[in-house]
Amino acid sequence: MILARMFLVGWIILIGAIVLNVLAGMLNLSTWYTFLQNMSVNSAGQALRALRWLDGLFLFVLYPLGLGGLAWAGLRFLSTVIR
Repeated sequence: MILARMFLVGWIILIGAIVLNVLAGMLNLSTWYTFLQNMSVNSAGQALRALRWLDGLFLFVLYPLGLGGLAWAGLRFLSTVIR
């Protein structure tokens, strides 16, 4: 049963990440892909300095919080469905 829970929560997180990346694109925010791509061309410091404050807020606060919240909600939901 734990493997099934891990699998389903993994899908919830994956779908959530896709949705967050689509929303970031619609709002013209940097995603982890664009940030890491910038780091591969420039140094990490330059890539960090190139971020707008809203990009940094999204990447380092909202994105992890959103995915963590989805994982928590998924585990909570599955604990009532799968025992």
